[in-house]
Amino acid sequence: MTVKEIFTSMDYGPAPESAAEALAWLVDMGDRFGHFIDGAFTPPGETFDSRNPATGEVLAQVTQATQADVDAAVAAARRAQPKWQALGGHGRARILYAIARLMQKQSRLFAVLESLDNGKPIRESRDIDVPLAQRHFYYHAGMAQLMEVELPDRQALGVCGQIVPWNFPLLMLAWKIAPALAMGNTVVLKPAEYTSLTALLFADICRQSGVPKGVVNIVTGDGRVGEMIVNAPVDKIAFTGSTAVGRRIREATAGSGKALTLELGGKSPYIVFDDADIDSAVEGLVDAIWFNQGQVCCAGSRLLVQEGIAERFHAKLRARMDGLRIGDPLDKCIDVGAIVDPKQLARITALVDGNKEGEVYRAATPVPQGCFYPPTLITGLSTASPLMQEEIFGPVLVSTTFRTPAEAVEIANNTRYGLAASVWSENINLALDIAPKLAAGVVWVNGTNMFDAAAGFGGVRESGFGREGGWEGLTAYTRPRGAAKALKPVAPFEGNGAPADPLDRTAKLYIGGKQARPDGGYSRPVHGPRGALLGHVSLANRKDVRNAVEAANAARGWGRTTGHLRGQILYYMAENLSARAPEFAARLDAMTGNRKGKAEVEASIRRLFTYAAWADKYDGAVHNVPIRGVALAMHEPVGTVAALCPDEAPLLGFVSVMAPLMAMGNRAVLVASEPFPLAATDLIQVLETSDVPAGVVNILTGSHAELAPTLARHLDIDAVWSFSSTDLSGTIEKAAAGNLKRAWVNHARARDWSGPAGEGRPFLEAATEVKNIWIPYGE
Repeated sequence: MTVKEIFTSMDYGPAPESAAEALAWLVDMGDRFGHFIDGAFTPPGETFDSRNPATGEVLAQVTQATQADVDAAVAAARRAQPKWQALGGHGRARILYAIARLMQKQSRLFAVLESLDNGKPIRESRDIDVPLAQRHFYYHAGMAQLMEVELPDRQALGVCGQIVPWNFPLLMLAWKIAPALAMGNTVVLKPAEYTSLTALLFADICRQSGVPKGVVNIVTGDGRVGEMIVNAPVDKIAFTGSTAVGRRIREATAGSGKALTLELGGKSPYIVFDDADIDSAVEGLVDAIWFNQGQVCCAGSRLLVQEGIAERFHAKLRARMDGLRIGDPLDKCIDVGAIVDPKQLARITALVDGNKEGEVYRAATPVPQGCFYPPTLITGLSTASPLMQEEIFGPVLVSTTFRTPAEAVEIANNTRYGLAASVWSENINLALDIAPKLAAGVVWVNGTNMFDAAAGFGGVRESGFGREGGWEGLTAYTRPRGAAKALKPVAPFEGNGAPADPLDRTAKLYIGGKQARPDGGYSRPVHGPRGALLGHVSLANRKDVRNAVEAANAARGWGRTTGHLRGQILYYMAENLSARAPEFAARLDAMTGNRKGKAEVEASIRRLFTYAAWADKYDGAVHNVPIRGVALAMHEPVGTVAALCPDEAPLLGFVSVMAPLMAMGNRAVLVASEPFPLAATDLIQVLETSDVPAGVVNILTGSHAELAPTLARHLDIDAVWSFSSTDLSGTIEKAAAGNLKRAWVNHARARDWSGPAGEGRPFLEAATEVKNIWIPYGE
């Protein structure tokens, strides 16, 4: 083609990237890889092919790990962890910095190997994946340096098992390994079966950067190896992958005491209002859905466009699709590369071909033979269509329209996922009104797919829990210093004595701002330590749980009130409790017999003051991200939270759970202390006289063991806490896997409710979700 013809047609000529260096590295490594365990590569065992998805050619042979391999890797990590933690923040920072520098020096090798192994265009791996991976190691070198000053009361968890997917092999590795190492943990990481090569290159970098033996261990293989790691004696599991697998991991780790973070699937809305810059929104949409062939958990795969501009927008989008170039991932002029594996290609094809609704448009661009799929747009789908609800994980965009901002929010949130969202509007007031209403962990305003190590990334609902990156991402790799004592079960007193008060006071449930009799019609006696009958308490059942959850969800407006208002109500509750302090103290003494009622009441009043103070002071942050703009980390309420309150501190424990939930804007379904429930039922009158809106606090009494599974399985409950002296941790965590709700449980470990461990930031963090809203600015 002549220069004149190029100027006339504006066609791009090929600009191939050489694969020679990457292939030479594979040859130097013998084209057959063992695992990386205890600072060295093991001899290859039974192997499987790692193929170039664009050509089908075998790149190398990778070993399928056995149970013995996983055991050896975990043992090496366990041996290395104490010394790695003892190295100190500065010592770890130097090594993380060395890793980042070596990754920079080998950046082109990483990029080419990633594109060969994964099929993504070289310009994406070169300009996005590899620089972001380096950035995470630089950033977390700084976190290691600052840990001893900024996190003096935290320490490493221990050994972390980490499982990463095939769509961003190197970047996900960096997201997992960098914070774990910074905080003093050691790791056993399993890369995806399809894409292990850059993880093995990273292992080679670890050898060269002075990482001590056993600190980083990498084992390869299929999903069975992931199961081995999940079941291994590790202290944390960090998983990125499908929601279905994440649910199985939640069930498998239930009751084990292992920390868990899950970054799972998504069906992210891409909302375009009629005042948006349409050309910019179209260009952004190309990056949102066709970046990495749509194989992105946060891909903007659901287009919601305002009805008045829908026809024009779709026309521009189709024209832009026709200009996309599909082909050899190593060609720097290619926009869309290869699907990672024929199995994934078959899944995408089956989902699209099985759809009988709407209008399908495929880009009018040549599609090479092999593992490629054309950019596809499907318009006119109903919100209930399977393609609008299910994650396709391919270069397929589905679209519908909306009329009003309220309808846009309703459609956007009509999904079981909640990972990310994009909002396009030239009206910043509109954009910032919509962003907080979206069920998503990340919202991009007039942009998409913006990531940085300084800003946490993660989702809500069935997109998982926990955050990767930023200060909020570090918490999951640390624990409080010291060891908690075992919590002994607290049993109710028994007896057949006369009533302590001749005038019986009925202790009812408290649901929706009203006292209610239990649905089952059963109550049980509450006795004092000498057998005196103190009263009867209702036994709640699953229907009472249903009623309480309905009442809580009807009080969603509580989360939209100001922190100042919530604080005022908490102060008012403290005032009213103080006025009745002698009565509550006497009740506590009568129930427990320990004569510490006065001190517990005073501590409860102080705790209400504490969270009244925090209500308008637990601020978010403005992250220093490398864009012309800001990333706002906003604290939002979790939603409806159920909690089994402490048995050993019937009033203080109840207040210590209720108050942070209220302060942060949540609605609570609280199950009172099982042996000493009357302190909570007496508190109903305080709630009734303190302007607490109906449904914000709902109080149930009864058996923790019977109510816990119902609460944990309930699909309209967003999180479950358990501080019960009955160890229900495994039951709750397993049942919570149904909708992947957050679970904060005690694993039968005691907590000093009257001391610092009974209040503060851990409770505030558990009572909030962090939403990162990215806002670019400038012309």
